[in-house]
Amino acid sequence: MDSNKKNICTACGTQYPSNINTPELCPICNDDRQYIPENGQTWTNFDELSDNYSVIAKKLNNNLYELRMTPSFAIGQRALLVLAPGGNILWDCIALVNEPVIEFIKSKGGLKAIAFSHPHYYSTMNYWAEVFNCPVYIHQNDEQWVFNRGSHVSLWVGTEKELRDGIRIINTGGHFPGSSILHVPFLSPQGAVLCGDTFAISPSKKHISAMYSYPNRIPLPLHEMQRLKKQMDPIPFDTMYGYADFLNIYLNAKELFENSMAKYI
Repeated sequence: MDSNKKNICTACGTQYPSNINTPELCPICNDDRQYIPENGQTWTNFDELSDNYSVIAKKLNNNLYELRMTPSFAIGQRALLVLAPGGNILWDCIALVNEPVIEFIKSKGGLKAIAFSHPHYYSTMNYWAEVFNCPVYIHQNDEQWVFNRGSHVSLWVGTEKELRDGIRIINTGGHFPGSSILHVPFLSPQGAVLCGDTFAISPSKKHISAMYSYPNRIPLPLHEMQRLKKQMDPIPFDTMYGYADFLNIYLNAKELFENSMAKYI
């Protein structure tokens, strides 16, 4: 890893390969689902991140921790560490991987897998995978957005991928063709959905949306909303964890989801 090369997008946190020229514009941000900041494209590197940011680990559940950078970086995303008997899973990534966070995860048993909701959270996934020597699962429908495909990246196909301990990645599409959720049955009585922003929980915690682009307010067509509602119908859950630290629903999440979809449909 070249820690000096500025190849990490400050807008979304994605790291581009160190052996090629950094693109003029981040392709992931230069897309209708994200945006290039008004002050223009800027880049950073591991050294600058290490000097200016730290990582906070917060317990959300006996088997779930959130990892987030402070001060907030990129789109303010968090990673979620699921502690499971058969091996821990990291859902989504943050850009900074430093010794304190590495030691914290090792103290919890390390990682067996990394899985993603969608491309806005790929960040420094290859370095995460190298540190913990684990596979990175990305749905094949988003292959075109994997600009830095390391040896640990594994593209999966189909609607569901079983991991371990009943945990499964479910491809829902919508925001991106490969957009997915992680269903963890043992995090709550009826199961929890870790959704990144495949689904977006409103700050009021009274509404859940699904859009083509959240920052640019581009909706999904009606038939997509109907399809998402139908796909989620058989999935049991009462809890949802969104992309940011304040977006958690601990009770009646499925009822809230169904009521929210009904407003669209």
